[in-house]
Amino acid sequence: MASDALVFEGVEAYYGDSLVLRGVSFRLGEGRLLGLLGRNGAGKSTCMNVAIGWLRPRSGRVESFSTPIGGWTPEDIAMHGVSLVPQERLIFKSLTVRENLVVAARQPAWIEHEPWSLTTVFDAFPRLGERQSQSAGSLSGGEQQMLAIGRALMSNPRVLLMDEPSEGLAPQIVLEVMATVSTLKEQGLSIVLVEQNPKLVFDIADDVVILNSGRVAISGTAAEIQRGDHDLREHLGVF
Repeated sequence: MASDALVFEGVEAYYGDSLVLRGVSFRLGEGRLLGLLGRNGAGKSTCMNVAIGWLRPRSGRVESFSTPIGGWTPEDIAMHGVSLVPQERLIFKSLTVRENLVVAARQPAWIEHEPWSLTTVFDAFPRLGERQSQSAGSLSGGEQQMLAIGRALMSNPRVLLMDEPSEGLAPQIVLEVMATVSTLKEQGLSIVLVEQNPKLVFDIADDVVILNSGRVAISGTAAEIQRGDHDLREHLGVF
């Protein structure tokens, strides 16, 4: 029986004395794509920071494949198979494209398919192959986003967290990035996609969680939510 790739159960998290996540609960099924939606400040990126270990939850449970990971270090969580494509991309701008990818390379024991490598990343993102000897800082915004995704894939994760991958990109590049996300989903990777653009999420997600002021306002399958009588504008603005 497939287990849940990522579980949040009653998670509370603070920045200093400010309570940001207020009892957040959701489950990412193995091999599924969960879209995490909400306005600015709703708590989406904070969920990712908790999941990757950059922020420790004050209470609640965080698990990945039945293993409690809440409070683990980012290094240990990454070794467990959870990888993040951060909103800020955080590529190493002074290194070449190739060096950015090689530094993240890992082939963990759980791989049951062809591992991600320089060859497969360059196949997925041909422009990175063409620019592999360039410094990462010289890339366009869209190419830097591709590099951030490729670097995360080089660790051969079981869970891929993507924090606003479409932000600041031209429409054509957004389509290319989302096509890649769709392919990863088809390959069975478990994905959390954080977005402010609901159309992108509902076009691709199996399940959707909508946050509002640090709480789960709506959750269910993408189809159920679209068929339901929820006023999505209340939580997302223009829809």
